[in-house]
Amino acid sequence: MSIADFDEIIRRSMEIRKKYRELELLHHGSEWTVEEDALAYLTDAGLVGRNVMSQQQRWPKAGSEAELKHKLGENIWWLIVLAERSGIDIREAVDQFLTKTEDALK
Repeated sequence: MSIADFDEIIRRSMEIRKKYRELELLHHGSEWTVEEDALAYLTDAGLVGRNVMSQQQRWPKAGSEAELKHKLGENIWWLIVLAERSGIDIREAVDQFLTKTEDALK
């Protein structure tokens, strides 16, 4: 994946977040806080765990493969949204993490 591809994923992610903001304003009169976004992300992260368990036949649930794929994508979306809303460049954050971890494992 190129930087341009990742930039497009970020752009699309933030466009989706804007649409959710409109729904939040319509239904609740206010936008979710960053903390509420973080809680929603944590909920979805837990569902990734449950769906992995199901995929690996450690939890009885039908249709977990499709839901796991969806939730993995959704979790990446949430991380992009949380980074953007926190003023963190996700590209830089991932690059720094990978470099630091690679260096530590040498």
